Amino acid sequence: MALPEHFGIGWIGAMGWPMANQLLKNSSTNLVIFDVNQDVLDQFAREAPSGRVEIAGNAKEVAAKSKYIFTIVPEGRHVKDVYLTSETGLLAGNTSGKVFIDCSTIDLATSKAVRETVESSHAENPARFHDCPVSGGTAGASKGIITFMCGMNESDVDFPFLRNILSTMGKSILPMGGPGLGLAAKLSNNYLSGTIALATSEAMNLGMKLGIDPKVLSDCFDKGSAANWVNATVNPVPGVCPTAVTSKRYQGGFKVQLMEKDLKLAAEAADNVGARLVLADTTIAAYHSAASDPRYRDRDSRVVYQWLEGADPEETKE
Repeated sequence: MALPEHFGIGWIGAMGWPMANQLLKNSSTNLVIFDVNQDVLDQFAREAPSGRVEIAGNAKEVAAKSKYIFTIVPEGRHVKDVYLTSETGLLAGNTSGKVFIDCSTIDLATSKAVRETVESSHAENPARFHDCPVSGGTAGASKGIITFMCGMNESDVDFPFLRNILSTMGKSILPMGGPGLGLAAKLSNNYLSGTIALATSEAMNLGMKLGIDPKVLSDCFDKGSAANWVNATVNPVPGVCPTAVTSKRYQGGFKVQLMEKDLKLAAEAADNVGARLVLADTTIAAYHSAASDPRYRDRDSRVVYQWLEGADPEETKE
């Protein structure tokens, strides 16, 4: 099922611009966009193909001019603001037949509450809401290789068309089984990813202090039972993966404070369902400490390697 020529899609959230760029690049669709930062909006519109992007004055206007609306914002409170603000939110206007796709990583309770409000916003022709968080970071989004974890069944009426839209932005479109399960998958994924990154940092630090060259050590891990994506793709030690953000003073990538947030959300979800997370407290404490230090805050989350030694990323020599 191809996208209609110049089909209009709504987009809210500057953190999703790399994804939106891929959508423009790989389709003929137009975008109606909004973000609270006007400068960022103007920049995106300037850099987009001529005539393909329209800047809206608020979220309500985005919904009025689009059938499919993507949202991707940092936290649950921002999702509530975007959808539920009385005069200017997405649900402030006519939502008949609209499809809302939230790619934010937020708590399950907020997502469920927003979904229920969306679905009850129009009695005759109900709107639909799908949680659809992403994995792969800014670098993956810029290359169009991210993974979408979709809170729906493959048999969902929206899935075939959404799969076509999402495939312009990512390489893996995974229906996770029903509402809320996209977020459940994302929180589980980031708990594992954050824990692996910290463990890889510790193991690299250990082996290097014992005298092993970092690249030799990383290659050893890759061939042994310690093989993992972080080690092979974005090893925390500068220089081991020369093109990764970890070799660029950790500028870009997935910010350390966002990893802390997602780990806390995963722990909260685990508490709610009685799932035991033995490593959670230690891992969250490490990322919290790193995120609280101005030397590491706003840098890629693998900066926890530098945090272990109290090193300054700006003084790191590759």
